[in-house]
This record gives sequence, structure tokens and C-alpha cells, in this order.
Amino acid sequence: MAILERHDTGPVAHLRLNAPERLNPLSDAMLAALQDQIDALAQDQEIRAVVISGAGKVFCAGHDLREMQAGRQAEDGGAGYFAGLFARCATVMTGLTRLPQPVIAQVHGIAAAAGCQLVASCDMAIAAEDARFAVNGVNIGLFCSTPMVALSRNLPRKMAFEMLTTGRFIDAAEARSVGLVNRVVPAEELPAAALALAESVASKLPQAVRIGKEAFYAQAELPLDAAYALTGEVMVANMLERDTAEGISAFLEKRRPDWAG
Repeated sequence: MAILERHDTGPVAHLRLNAPERLNPLSDAMLAALQDQIDALAQDQEIRAVVISGAGKVFCAGHDLREMQAGRQAEDGGAGYFAGLFARCATVMTGLTRLPQPVIAQVHGIAAAAGCQLVASCDMAIAAEDARFAVNGVNIGLFCSTPMVALSRNLPRKMAFEMLTTGRFIDAAEARSVGLVNRVVPAEELPAAALALAESVASKLPQAVRIGKEAFYAQAELPLDAAYALTGEVMVANMLERDTAEGISAFLEKRRPDWAG
């Protein structure tokens, strides 16, 4: 049984964390499997959107604490293992934002600690009504410093800090109100809702979505003037695409565009 399952629905790739008996932790094996898929998807011209979900009762409970404790047995007390673990996790999280395809988290049950980081690292998220979210490492004496990076780029600063310092869970409705998820649906509608969003994204011109996603994250880290300068260059490049010219012509002529893809 694969620890990370993949199946494709047309141009949509579905990745399912598949260690339900352990609540789908971001173990060494899970991180390696996610990295392999990120590397493959980055080169896949057929896939236009990605959905990440979890098997069993929850989405993802965070890092594998048993593995982390075992890492302490090394001569350095685990320093090398921990450094490698958090570096590999960071590479996976940044890899999701750098994929050319938009990535959607399909969340049910709980998304805790690094599992909440995974949600925040996806471009969009849809949650079941029963979903709950937390960066709760502080409850066991471990401040969620690496999950904080993604969380603080999604939530208002004071809300992110409250979650990090109290470890409290927020429900799906509150997660939506603070911007962690895009929408909330009944649990039985979750897979269909995530697929519908993915298919909507996948129906757009791939070149436009690809360059737009890259620019979205690049401009967010820049001062206002630099952000406009960068995105102006991106708009020029987008306008010079053959399929963009065709898309505009088709709109003006009230017909379907003949995109080469």
C-alpha cells in the first residue's frame, strides 16, 4: 500500500496522504513521497491542477512525533536529524507554491501543526464543515515555528500569533472567516467541491495560470512599486502569448477560443 496515493481525473491530479492508522503524519516517508510527486508534477504538461486530501478520519495530524523522538538517539541528541527534517519539510511546502499548477487542499477531520502548515502552503483550500485547524505544538512544548511561516502569510498577524501561542483549534467556519480556507461544504460534498474548483482552474489557459501563479507569490514579497514593475513585465509576456491573443479575439468575436495549449 502506497503511503501517498495518486490518481488523475483528466487534467486534475489527486494526491491522498495514505497512513490513516497514524493520522497521515508528515513522516520521513510521506515527505519523500510528496517530494517525488512535486518533482514529477513540475514536469507534467498534462496536469493543470492538483488536489491534496487525506485518507481515514483526518487530513493530517502534523509531523510524526514517534520518529522525531527516535531521532534523539543519535550522538548529537537529534540536532542533525531535526535540521534535516525541517529542511525537507520546508522544501515540500515551498515546492507546492512553486508548482506551475494551482494546488487545492481538501480538508476533513483535523489539520494540526505541520498538517495546518500543509493547508496554508496550498494555493487554495476547501474544508468539510467538521474540519478543525490548529498549530498546537506549543501544547507539548514545541512552538510551531516552521508552520508559522505559511500560517502568517495566510492569516491576519494577531490571529496567527494567537493560534501559535494558545494551540487552540479553530473550526472550519472560523478558518474561512480568517482566510485559511476558501469555502466550507458539508462533508459528503467535499470531494465533489474540491474537484469542481480544480476543474474550473484546469479549464483556463495553462500558460496564463502558470505565469500568474509565479507572479502572485513573487509580487507578494515586494514593495508596492517593485510589485507593479514586476507584474507589468508579466502582463507584457502574457499578452505576447499566441493563445492570449486568440483568447481576446475570441471574446471580442463572441466565439470559443481555439487554444493550442
